[in-house]
Amino acid sequence: MDVRDAVTVVTGAGSGIGAALARRFVAEGAAAVVVSDRDKALAEAVAADIGTPATADVTDVTDEAAVAGLVERTLDRHGRIDLFCSNAGVFAGGGVEVDTAAWQQIFAVNVLAQVYAARAVLPSMLERGSGFLLTVASAAGLLTTPGDAPYTVTKHGAVALAEWLSVTYGDRGIGVAVVCPLGVSTPLLLDPLREGRAAASVVAASGTVITAEEVAASVIDGLAAERFLILPHPEVGKYWARKAADPDRWLAGVRRLAATTPTVADAVTD
Repeated sequence: MDVRDAVTVVTGAGSGIGAALARRFVAEGAAAVVVSDRDKALAEAVAADIGTPATADVTDVTDEAAVAGLVERTLDRHGRIDLFCSNAGVFAGGGVEVDTAAWQQIFAVNVLAQVYAARAVLPSMLERGSGFLLTVASAAGLLTTPGDAPYTVTKHGAVALAEWLSVTYGDRGIGVAVVCPLGVSTPLLLDPLREGRAAASVVAASGTVITAEEVAASVIDGLAAERFLILPHPEVGKYWARKAADPDRWLAGVRRLAATTPTVADAVTD
């Protein structure tokens, strides 16, 4: 997948990884980049900062009709979508005690939004015989995040959906990739970390905290190689292999990490 001359859509692009991806796609020569976010001001600010060929679009990814509208508007304007990047996500905090409404909202953002995107964009991609679906998930989708059950469960769901899409459509011209970083210095991590949430502290302590721009660079490399798993933190692959080789030992190690991690990781709070 070469983003040069590609028509791309990025959800949750008003900040963090999404904004970095939009900027990088333009820098790589994309024909069009739709900067989509539920926050109109953020989407417009990022698009204005990037300039042509970026445009802003306001979309609530938990609303299936809104996602379909985003796809329809892009097809009407550009005639095709080469790369659809489902980036919007939320970091919850808490365990099974988190109320049902919150679980449902997190599931809607972290999983169902990708279902809605696939439903909306696949028909035109399949008709052309080409297209690419990129999901920004998390290392939590391969491993776990102690202290955040909803995030862990839904990111596993996002990875599972991407796997299913690859199996189902990979021989019909549709590329699929999933991005699984550890700690990234975006509001999604840093805001909960400053509040002292245990889940964010464990993530920060699990490996190097990298920038959104570094994630975007890894994505470009992964897309070029058409790798299903894009791992901005290479150590995630090692952790994943250890988990598969000996789940009990791996679980014991994660329990130790959770028990010994300070509430706030000072190194990444400034």
